[in-house]
Amino acid sequence: MGLLRTALASALLLAGANAALEPIVMKGSKFFTKSGDQFYLKGIAYQQESGSGPGGKSTGSNKYVDPLADEKVCERDVPILEKLGVNTIRTYAIDPKADHKACMKLLDDAGIYVVADLGEPALSINRDDPSWNVDLFERYKGVIDNLGAYDNVIGFFSGNEVTNNATNTGASAYVKAATRDTKKYIADKMSKGGRWMGVGYAANDDADIRAHMAQFFNCGEQEEAIDFWGYNIYSWCGQSTFEKSGYDVQVEFFSNYSVPVFFAEYGCNTVGGAEGRLWDDTTALYSDKMTDVFSGGIVYMFHQEKNNYGVAKVEGDKVSTLKNYDVLKKKLAAVDPSSTKMSAYEPTNSPAACPPVQAKWKVAETLPPTPDSGLCDCMFNSLSCVPAKDLKDKDFGDIFGYVCENDEKACAGIKHDPEAGVYGPYSMCSPKQQLGHVLDAYYQNENKGSYACDFDGAATVQDSPKVASSCQASLSLASKAVDVAATATANSGGGGSSVSGSGAGSDKSDSAAPGTMPSSPLFTIGSMAVGLYVVVAMGAGAAMVAL
Repeated sequence: MGLLRTALASALLLAGANAALEPIVMKGSKFFTKSGDQFYLKGIAYQQESGSGPGGKSTGSNKYVDPLADEKVCERDVPILEKLGVNTIRTYAIDPKADHKACMKLLDDAGIYVVADLGEPALSINRDDPSWNVDLFERYKGVIDNLGAYDNVIGFFSGNEVTNNATNTGASAYVKAATRDTKKYIADKMSKGGRWMGVGYAANDDADIRAHMAQFFNCGEQEEAIDFWGYNIYSWCGQSTFEKSGYDVQVEFFSNYSVPVFFAEYGCNTVGGAEGRLWDDTTALYSDKMTDVFSGGIVYMFHQEKNNYGVAKVEGDKVSTLKNYDVLKKKLAAVDPSSTKMSAYEPTNSPAACPPVQAKWKVAETLPPTPDSGLCDCMFNSLSCVPAKDLKDKDFGDIFGYVCENDEKACAGIKHDPEAGVYGPYSMCSPKQQLGHVLDAYYQNENKGSYACDFDGAATVQDSPKVASSCQASLSLASKAVDVAATATANSGGGGSSVSGSGAGSDKSDSAAPGTMPSSPLFTIGSMAVGLYVVVAMGAGAAMVAL
């Protein structure tokens, strides 16, 4: 992103000189304004689906509509958001190269903050083929640099429902690694005069894993843990109650949580669709039964679309509000949550214990490595055997499959096993760089036989591999890490003992939500993104190779 990244990073250090809104900060399990008043999110999801109408801008390369990139659209919608009574919007995908100054100013003037997801449908952590790599980290840093220039940004979600059931819990290790690295990126900016912005996660309400999820992202070293927990919950449907909806169970569970918790999405539509929503859950959320534990929530959603969750309908350049907009407006206007001053608040909650690996939670405490483009470049430039320049990405899987099946040690450097907590140092590099590492390791293990760097022309020998002096130390450390990954079979950092209370890693489920989710929110990133390559398919790729 070059000059834009530099300019935005500089703006981050100077942000707020002319801002109307105070920055939001976190203390313990609560949010506060910088001057010390407790802050509750009264929010709504604000992102139109790509291709559904003239809201924001979508380019040929971006398969989503950036809701904050079109000043005219923001001039149309922000007054409607302001009249609704919200103080926060959630966006699911923004273009880090776009100019958001006009829309962010309009939101700031209207008293509205932003919580933004860091990914986008084609570049995010995919639950079916998870990775945390250089390209993803660049995307996430770009969003932070872009939106971090505005004081009305509360923070970011490193993932949205990436792990959504017990079959894909391993993906959470990659999301927590992303949380760790984006938090450090922000912390580094703070050390140069920047301000705090949180990094959290938005989880679905799956009875089998929701407790483990909340514990995992909160446990361990707090530099790696989430700053806030977003909960996508749709259990209050129609004429429900605090107990029937399971909200009482959620309050009890999170009563000892050490960071702020809020509903990242709510607004069940199974009784009468969007227009049938009574918004009694809004009243409950800001009542004394919940405000000691929950910091508000974000209604799903502004735009009325095929999924039937909206409060306003866009037709051409016009917006008309729906009946449930008026109902929600009245409910929000009536809430008056109890609050405390930051100076009077002393946190007492502690981070959760990490859940042990078990049948429905196959994630160790050890996380994937931080993406390091410099190390990846050093490694690739040092290789004797590399992929041919004309090799197509679609053919990588066949070679990975053959080599890893016939020489497991050659693939140790790209190993990734969330259940065991074992990751090779190059597992965060690009697919081409990973393939280069595997090819070269195989070539070296075969004593540099000419047949071992051919693969029907898919690989070639470099005559003069380059190892810059600046690369030697990092490559030496990586080499030792490869040796460890080659023999490692189990996580050395995870706890295996059972725990109880809010930190429990129990397989027992409670009754806080219906058995099936009533919604299918847009930009559920884990299912929409497509991985650059599918490692689990490597073993099926041996057919191509003739040695």
